[in-house]
Amino acid sequence: MDSLTEQETAVVDRIRAGYALELLPEGPLPLIPLVQLYARDVPGLPCPEGTDMLQVLWTPFDEIEGSSGAVQLRWRSSSDVQEILTEPPEPAYIDMSDHVPRPCVLHPEQVREFPPVHLLTEEQTQRVDAWTKQRSVDHQQVDYHGDLSIAPGWKLGGWPAHFTYRKPAGPGELQCGECGGPVEALLTVDSSEWDGRSRSWRPVEDVDGHPYHTRTPTIVTVGRGFSLQIYTCISTPFHLPRTIMH
Repeated sequence: MDSLTEQETAVVDRIRAGYALELLPEGPLPLIPLVQLYARDVPGLPCPEGTDMLQVLWTPFDEIEGSSGAVQLRWRSSSDVQEILTEPPEPAYIDMSDHVPRPCVLHPEQVREFPPVHLLTEEQTQRVDAWTKQRSVDHQQVDYHGDLSIAPGWKLGGWPAHFTYRKPAGPGELQCGECGGPVEALLTVDSSEWDGRSRSWRPVEDVDGHPYHTRTPTIVTVGRGFSLQIYTCISTPFHLPRTIMH
């Protein structure tokens, strides 16, 4: 709560005051805006035909895993947005203030990731081990997983950390909850932008800080410090997304 502004704190307090889960009004509750992306700003944004903007909404509760209306995607055409709400509707109750993102402006940056360790061949694993030993000097351990493989923080696309993704079809493979078709990684919502294992991903403007300190500019925490991975149906992006915490 100390990270919120006075106005934001007042909103959270007003929403939470006097409410209990068993006393919630019946019917759907307004969702909270999570992120808004424009195709002009994000190369590779998989917009369906006729759209150029993605809005992601979620419910202010911890029950955000699976395939349900707790997380929803709105693929839209920016030219169709005529009137912008100055006061978006507030939900009657929020489970945790950590689910209310701090408003901020995004500055997307393209980065290159490499496949996670569990998807490497035996030969590739041996080469990575040799590369790691060569570059680990003066007690500074180079870590393939943390330094090169999977970028931490909020990101669009890329390699997800979920271990069953992109493996041969099986009981653990993620599928669209509506049609059962294949899905692909769309968005990762992380509880921090980096950690002690992923120091190389820190922006250059933040390298002066303590190497093991994390940064959470959005003030969003998923679960107990996890990441929420959002997958979209490849054949029908308008289907409800599939989500998983890792």
